[in-house]
Amino acid sequence: MQVREILTIKGTALFTIPPSQTLAEGIAIMAEQDVGSLVCFEAGRMAGMLTFREVFKAVHQHGANAGSLKIADVMVPEPRCAAPTMEIDELRRMMIDLHMRYLPVMDGSTLMGVISFHDVARAVLEEQSFENRMLKAYIHDQPVEQQGKGT
Repeated sequence: MQVREILTIKGTALFTIPPSQTLAEGIAIMAEQDVGSLVCFEAGRMAGMLTFREVFKAVHQHGANAGSLKIADVMVPEPRCAAPTMEIDELRRMMIDLHMRYLPVMDGSTLMGVISFHDVARAVLEEQSFENRMLKAYIHDQPVEQQGKGT
């Protein structure tokens, strides 16, 4: 399974924010849209990522004043990205090795979406469920004389 297939299952909703906006504005969008990350765009290109991790770090360091910080001051600048053709095993390894729960998917300079670890887990589960159903159907449809051979 490739990353593009996970995006197809997930859908193409993208939530972005300019790095010049405040952290409070970013938190509001994340809460309203029920998302764990925002892609930060500036001048038509991806400049960074804002995730819950950066929000928590900012609140820990700045307390009640964190909301007035600019997103540019807390975002992950130029985050690593996945390609739409990347295989799911490579994607999982990358997310684990980089300790990233959210990974933007770029096709050249075009943002295709954001993959979360939850999206990956759901895609793997759906793929395994499909394979299990296919195997059960294959076993069920075997002629009786072949079922006993080799066992």
